[in-house]
Amino acid sequence: MTGVLTKTETLTDLEAYVAAEGRSELVKQVRAKIDQLGIQYIYYQFISVTGRVVGKGVPADHWEAIAEKGIQLVYGSMANLFLDRHRNYIGYGPEAAELVAIPDPETFCQLPWDKRVARVYCTCFRNREEEIDPGAYLTADCRGNLKRIHAEFQTAHGLHLRHGCEPEMMWLKKGPDGKPAGGVTKPNCYHIDQFEELRPVFLRVIEYSRAMGLDMIQGDHEDAPGQLELNFTFDDALRTCDRLTTYRQICAQVAREFNLIACFMSKPFMGVSASGCHHNLSLWSEGEASVKTFGLESLPGLEDNFTYLKGGTNTFLPEANASDRRIPGQTGLYCIGGVIEHLGALTAIGCSTVNSYRRLWDTGLWAPVYADWGYQNRTCGLRVSAPGRFEYRAVDSMVNPYLMASALLKAFDDGITNQRDPGAPEQRNLYEAMEAGKQVKKLPMSLGEALDRLADDEVIKSALPGEMYMLFDWYKRDEWAKFLATTSDWDMETYLDCLP
Repeated sequence: MTGVLTKTETLTDLEAYVAAEGRSELVKQVRAKIDQLGIQYIYYQFISVTGRVVGKGVPADHWEAIAEKGIQLVYGSMANLFLDRHRNYIGYGPEAAELVAIPDPETFCQLPWDKRVARVYCTCFRNREEEIDPGAYLTADCRGNLKRIHAEFQTAHGLHLRHGCEPEMMWLKKGPDGKPAGGVTKPNCYHIDQFEELRPVFLRVIEYSRAMGLDMIQGDHEDAPGQLELNFTFDDALRTCDRLTTYRQICAQVAREFNLIACFMSKPFMGVSASGCHHNLSLWSEGEASVKTFGLESLPGLEDNFTYLKGGTNTFLPEANASDRRIPGQTGLYCIGGVIEHLGALTAIGCSTVNSYRRLWDTGLWAPVYADWGYQNRTCGLRVSAPGRFEYRAVDSMVNPYLMASALLKAFDDGITNQRDPGAPEQRNLYEAMEAGKQVKKLPMSLGEALDRLADDEVIKSALPGEMYMLFDWYKRDEWAKFLATTSDWDMETYLDCLP
């Protein structure tokens, strides 16, 4: 992958990035792929504060020029160009300059559903003509921030984050008006017959996913209408985030092909499970890159899309002399301590919408609401799901994965640096343990409360550096305020005729 460069005295961050060692060769490799694959058009894309994919499209014959100069969009694109409830643009007004998005050539990949088109991810910078910090890294770029935060973590600890995620989502039918008309299937968990009902859909998703470098593994039907979980192999943190974003784009395309709705909203239905996106985490030293070719003679993109980190030393594994073969190694325990310490603020990142908290309030469905950890204990916010990895559970399908990975790295850094003790693992059902007298902190139970917890937590706030925290807080507090200022169907049903 393109490295994170140190700014010199003479070059801006942008100039140093374009001139990075090895990048010109990657630009040439992309040109060769364009010609070989017959690519006519390229999407230059980056990620907004909510995880949305935004960017521009440009005919492929301009590749070399865009690789050097980038594309420009208004800064407000980082906030989806949304207006707040007072009709102000969130983050950046119309007077703001335009950001510069420089493509990361190693992410170039053909779209399997229209092989004339490719996509490439970009790193974003401040405009070259800004009076303050011209050409500096744009701190409102969550993907760029993750690169830099991960690099800082590796420098400090000599370890890197590998993680995988469990992207649950629902396939919904489309009514005559184009709106959702229920799930395609019944809410029967692990039911092969309901899984079979969605076979044409998930096989198309898997076909496209493999063509874009996602090494698909286990999948199943979950316990909400039309709900599937299709997993792919864990890897380096940035590639996992890029693959989750790619997976969402693939689902959206397959939904168009089948006239369905690919629903990543966490809780469209009450009384059944929501869609989570559990993160399975581990910290490693060393390892080697391994290319997964899926039997293809020639890859439909640059090699990095098909690359996975393998081997090395997993510091979360139990130590050789441990009496309990389930207990994580010391580094792992410190990291758990860091996550438990900051779980309230982390919830604002992992459960980032008003709707996220329906998942926590709908009782009896295994969603975590308490700041504790255990082994195979799904009543806790964090569990050791297998030797050598933790499952972080307070995260749902609407998560911005780049913000989440950055925030977890900060929690890990705090846990290791301050040697946070997570306490003993809880093996009882946590609800029963509390009835027996155990005192456990509760996760925030609304978006507003979670944002307050984040505001008070300088460690997790540092995962949103520069303008990013301002942007996130503004966007999400406005979302919360709009919800509080809304009369819902529940209001009407509860209060409309209650008097006299």
